[in-house]
Amino acid sequence: MEDLDIPQLAEYLHITPDQVRKMVSRGNLPGRRVGGDWKFNEAEIHHWLEERIGLSDQGELDQVRAVLHRRSEAPPHTLAEICPVELVSNPFVARTRGSVIRNMCELASRTGMLWDAPAMAEAVATREKLHPTALDCGVALLHPRRPQTSILAESVLAMGICPTPVAFSDTGQLTDIFFLICSYDDSSHLRILAKLSRIVSDEAFLEGVRASDTPADAWAILNEAEMSLDENHAF
Repeated sequence: MEDLDIPQLAEYLHITPDQVRKMVSRGNLPGRRVGGDWKFNEAEIHHWLEERIGLSDQGELDQVRAVLHRRSEAPPHTLAEICPVELVSNPFVARTRGSVIRNMCELASRTGMLWDAPAMAEAVATREKLHPTALDCGVALLHPRRPQTSILAESVLAMGICPTPVAFSDTGQLTDIFFLICSYDDSSHLRILAKLSRIVSDEAFLEGVRASDTPADAWAILNEAEMSLDENHAF
């Protein structure tokens, strides 16, 4: 990816150049000086946005959502569209971090939109080593560091609910709800991640999913949560 200058980054984030200058001068944006000018790596900016999504503060999520909404050129797919019932496993069986990743990737390949589950599993495992995706609420939002367009026909989302929590993070944090985000492009990835982050922050949603007995039940709860969210927020 090419580096962006201040005007290009301002256009990318849909803010003013002056706002970019203030943010980078305060250390709030990843950038570096080259010949006296600020340069920004697009991959690092993508990661910065991803980290902001990982924050629990709803104001941060709203700011990222606004950026993604302005950047969208086409209506985004809903979670229900990219996560059909056949991509929900309930109960999901896995005992280790490695088996969770492998089994979730196999699950995501069921519709044929992901045609190389082992390659996706390797990319996800690499991402987990860099920065584990397990959240304190018992949910993990698995995803590769970059979109794997060579093995994807379109974006795919898989969901697994473990009856027995798995020690998924390095700290031993127990996780029992897993999402695997396989996005075809950066904007889709950030939009899906932002929406899921909002949904899994709702304790009622988590309780409902954990009490569900079948893939259809879990899918219906996810679909209802998304529709409720979309009534108030445009992702």
